[in-house]
Amino acid sequence: MRSIIRSASVAATALVVTLSGGAVAQAQPSAAASGNASTVARTADGQAVTSPAAVAAVQAYWTPARMAAAVDLDLKAPDPSGSGTPAAPHGKPGSIAPALPSRGLSALNQSIVVGKVYVTVPGGTGQCSASALNSGKRRLVLTAGHCVHAGAGGGWYSNFIFVPGFRQGSSPVGQFVAGSLTTRTAWINSSNSDEDMAIAIMNNGGIYNAKVVDTVGGMGLRWNWGYSVTVTILGYPATGGFPGDLQYFCQGTTWNGHNQQVRAWCNMTQGSSGGPWLQEYNDQTGLGYSNSVVSHRHDNADQMDGPYFDDDIKSLFDYAEGLSPA
Repeated sequence: MRSIIRSASVAATALVVTLSGGAVAQAQPSAAASGNASTVARTADGQAVTSPAAVAAVQAYWTPARMAAAVDLDLKAPDPSGSGTPAAPHGKPGSIAPALPSRGLSALNQSIVVGKVYVTVPGGTGQCSASALNSGKRRLVLTAGHCVHAGAGGGWYSNFIFVPGFRQGSSPVGQFVAGSLTTRTAWINSSNSDEDMAIAIMNNGGIYNAKVVDTVGGMGLRWNWGYSVTVTILGYPATGGFPGDLQYFCQGTTWNGHNQQVRAWCNMTQGSSGGPWLQEYNDQTGLGYSNSVVSHRHDNADQMDGPYFDDDIKSLFDYAEGLSPA
């Protein structure tokens, strides 16, 4: 029987998995491409995460005490001055299929593909949500732009680590350390919420020292599918009565909130930032098609917004995949 914790429109869950192995690889930095930007991942003291020793240093940094003390990166945004003209979908719809891990997956009803992200931010530590993303090189993790970079006037965060399937302090499949981080230049330059998206390129890790998608599987990706779609939103809300160490979900149909953003009924709070909005979510496999990520909410605590996934997310995906080592 599944153990479920409910709070309004959300529920928390548990898991069982089997996994696979491989060798450590290192992601390399690259100059910014049009519309996208990247950096080599770094430790808090500025060391580039380009060696097994640096990967181990990030893992050692994230003690249980530091994880527990991490702050929830901001989910609240000022209300827009007006609803504006509803954005019209444009571009040809595209899709990348999800993938099971190499040795199979058995999920009770918490997605092992979704997990927590921890980063070092100026003056402390922060936490978000994220999900492994399927690609040919099987190294990508999708999250929000504000989970890797502070936006206008700020810089890249350090000590980026992904803990898939995190539950009540446990890391059932281990941890993965980023080698490179990517996001949209519009997020870096102007904190544009339409572009609040990021993809991290992960070193091998986890309990089998393997690629992240080989270990836990990867969500699919969809873009240009319109503003009204049915989604399951997954994440780790950590304020307002939510514990921060359990995975919750919301389900419903999205609409165009304002600008190039989608909106949904969901009362998840800080900590859920970067969690995926999934079409065709399968509770048995824990997989679906990412169609946005949790970005922010305005004054209504029962609604949240995410960037509309159009050609920009495909551009970022291709950019990150191009930077990823084999």
